[in-house]
Amino acid sequence: MLTMPDPLAIYFDLDANASIAELSTVFTDDAVVRDEAKQHRGIPAIRDWRVDTMARTPFTARPLSLKDEDGVLVVPAEVTGSFPGSPLTLTHRFTVRDGRIAALEIG
Repeated sequence: MLTMPDPLAIYFDLDANASIAELSTVFTDDAVVRDEAKQHRGIPAIRDWRVDTMARTPFTARPLSLKDEDGVLVVPAEVTGSFPGSPLTLTHRFTVRDGRIAALEIG
């Protein structure tokens, strides 16, 4: 079993339709998510991104490992869903500030 810091573990366990209140426990108010060459800033935009992404292509993400690269927490995750090439491994790069995710880049 992989042990991760709480905000990362909670992020991977969150429901796709998590409320703004639930996301506020994981992300900072000014958090930025970069995914599929797009940037989503702030919790409302992050919620919209999550809901839209799961509506287009439902998937699950299983963290495989955790490495700290100069303060950026790098988590490769096996992503499985109804898309070509499934499953595949996507790298999640987290920056954590004050116990919450301040930045996430998925690629």
